[in-house]
Amino acid sequence: MPPPARRRRPAAPESAPETVPSPYAARPWLASYPEGVPDDYDFPAVPVTRLLDDAAASFPTGVALAFLGATLTYRELREQVDAFASALHGLGVGKGDRVALVLPNCPQNVIAFFATLRLGAVVVQHNPLSTEAELQHQLADCGATVVVCLDRVYPAVQAVRARTAVAQVVVTSLADYLPTASRLSLLLPLRAARRRRADLVADLPKGAEVRQFTALVKGAGLPARQVPLDPRTDLALLQYTGGTTGVAQGAMLTHHNLVSDTYMNRLWDTEATAGKETTLAVLPLFHVYGLTVAMLNTVLLSGTLVLVPRFDVDRVLEAVDQHRPTLFPGVPPLFRALADSPKAREHDLRSLRLCLSGAVKLPVDVQEQFSALSGARLVEGYGTTETSPSTHCTPTTGEVRPGSIGVPLPGTLAKLVAQDDPSREVPVGEPGELAVSGPQVFAGYWRSEEPPATTPDGYLLTGDVAVMSEDGWFTVVDRKKELIVAGGFNVYPSEVEAVLAALPGVVESVVVGVPDRYRGETVKAFVVQTAGADLSEADVLEH
Repeated sequence: MPPPARRRRPAAPESAPETVPSPYAARPWLASYPEGVPDDYDFPAVPVTRLLDDAAASFPTGVALAFLGATLTYRELREQVDAFASALHGLGVGKGDRVALVLPNCPQNVIAFFATLRLGAVVVQHNPLSTEAELQHQLADCGATVVVCLDRVYPAVQAVRARTAVAQVVVTSLADYLPTASRLSLLLPLRAARRRRADLVADLPKGAEVRQFTALVKGAGLPARQVPLDPRTDLALLQYTGGTTGVAQGAMLTHHNLVSDTYMNRLWDTEATAGKETTLAVLPLFHVYGLTVAMLNTVLLSGTLVLVPRFDVDRVLEAVDQHRPTLFPGVPPLFRALADSPKAREHDLRSLRLCLSGAVKLPVDVQEQFSALSGARLVEGYGTTETSPSTHCTPTTGEVRPGSIGVPLPGTLAKLVAQDDPSREVPVGEPGELAVSGPQVFAGYWRSEEPPATTPDGYLLTGDVAVMSEDGWFTVVDRKKELIVAGGFNVYPSEVEAVLAALPGVVESVVVGVPDRYRGETVKAFVVQTAGADLSEADVLEH
């Protein structure tokens, strides 16, 4: 793929005052990037699948995915993607249709993601731990006709299926892509084998109306080819988020949004080498942070993506020993757990070159402890679901300022505006709502008549309050919206309060966020019982 072409900044509107320039117009953070990288780029207008195709052409025998002892090269991954795309087409999937993925980090997630985009269809990512109510709302809202899910998630999908547009369910198991010897070992009549099988495989009910993922891949017809589309307007991903209200809405991300953000991360990592990087993918791919920063960035680098289905200290350390990762995007609880673990001191983490922390504020002590343990550079970044997600990060070389989210990524414009008047920029050093603009900013919310909150000149309002230093570094200091960020996941008080209101004996509740050493912030509920009720704390927690 050719390098991005430079793009001139559009001229200011005639009404803009010429004598009082914006304090954000000087772009002082450009000095943080290598010479020749401007802050504005015209990123490639190509389908997301082009990233995979280029990697397979340049490094066909390079390892693309590593998963529990199994590997897929880039050539093999592209073949699997084209085969599953052909199978999806046989199930009736076409351009613009939505395909729901309810999967943890596994090869099937990556394959299904690119296969869906190959057909010009739209991926809808879902958390496999979602409740039935959450799944029903999201599946019904997006209108997905096909669901690809893990076997143990199937009961929840089936329970809500009749109230959605879902016509086909494709089921897979974490054991499906294990090496042959490992799969056969699960059948041994040994206690250890039974325990491992129970951890990886869930039995389906008799008569389940499902298609098997591996059978579809093996039985697919001619390989699918990319359906023509307009990357700037055609959707690639619906990513559900609570936005500012707590009611889950699908953020519409185009192919150009995702490709642009991936390129921004590539330009930010000035020391990355194509074909040489290995990413430890503990972040869930069903979250846009893991999807873009871990998966797509690795594919753009033609690197190896080490897929970890769920965070476990022992499993992560085993992956470090085996694969010697160089990149590790994560959230503070992951880095704290590793820094606190005595086991981590028994392993060599020095292969790690660069670690990125996002989603929630990175405590200074975690940053210092993990950097000392690994020898890696651990820096903090920032983004939102609506921005694909990355907008800011600490540069990969030079100074690290604890507590700061760094500077805008190449191609991203940022400014701070008054919280009560988004048309007015605040002076440098004063707090204001962070507003961003760039090609990674989403196309709006699915099926919503309400446009996203923006400044009069079109910058997206993030809902976060920040300050900017004289030399262009940003620090988030507060949130405008009621939101609890626990372990990197957004928790909306209104949603928890609605659940509590459904418990007999509860007349009122208030949910707040409280500091938590491991999760950064956690949920605390104050519950008022109805007269005569006899609720215990255990009753409330179980509900």
